[in-house]
Amino acid sequence: MVQSSPLAGFRYHAAASVWNELRVGDRLELARERDNPHDANAVSVSWRGRKLGYVPRHENAALAWGLDRGAQLRAHISRLAPGARPSRRLEFEVTAE
Repeated sequence: MVQSSPLAGFRYHAAASVWNELRVGDRLELARERDNPHDANAVSVSWRGRKLGYVPRHENAALAWGLDRGAQLRAHISRLAPGARPSRRLEFEVTAE
């Protein structure tokens, strides 16, 4: 495992609208957003083509570096916590292939 992180931006993207469809173990897609005006290391997290949010800013530098260099990174949902505050409802793990 490369890292485990909570999903940032849960309230601002599609995570809430697809919440009932998400399952632990579901594969997630990671994508660099080099032109993101708020974070030069932004890495978005998507599920079935729907953006759920981002890798947290304080945890994204290594993943951004790896993605920029072509690293094959995989991500999946590792925890769903319906009663938690939005910033802790979904956690995911990233592994290198």
